[in-house]
Amino acid sequence: MEESAYIDGANDLQIFTRIMLPLSAPALASVSLFYAVNHWNSYFNAMMYISDRRWEVVQIMLRRIIFLTQSISSETGVDWGMLGEPPEKSIRLATTVFAVIPILCVYPFIQKYFTQGIMVGSVKG
Repeated sequence: MEESAYIDGANDLQIFTRIMLPLSAPALASVSLFYAVNHWNSYFNAMMYISDRRWEVVQIMLRRIIFLTQSISSETGVDWGMLGEPPEKSIRLATTVFAVIPILCVYPFIQKYFTQGIMVGSVKG
C-alpha cells in the first residue's frame, strides 16, 4: 500500500496520515486504553506527593474508606447492636464498582477499534 501510494504521487506525510495512521488505529486505541486504566488505578504517586486532602484522587479516598471500615470492624470494644459489624466486604466491593465506573463509561467508545483490529487480522484477500 505504501509503494502504491508513492507511485500515485503521495508524499511521506500523506502516506502516514491516510494509510498508516488509520491502519494502526486499533493498536493505538488498545494501548491508550491500557495506559488510561493503569493511570486511573495508580494511587501510589498521588499518595506520595499530594499532602492536601482537597487535591487527593478518588483511589486515595476509596482506600481511606476501606481502611477506616477495617479498623472500625476490628475494634472489639464497640457494641454494634442489632445491626452487627459494618459490612467490610460490601464496602470493599462498592468502592471497586465506584472506581470502575469511569472506565466503563469510556470503553463503549473505544470498543469499535478493538473489533476492527480483530477483523483486520482475520480477513484475507
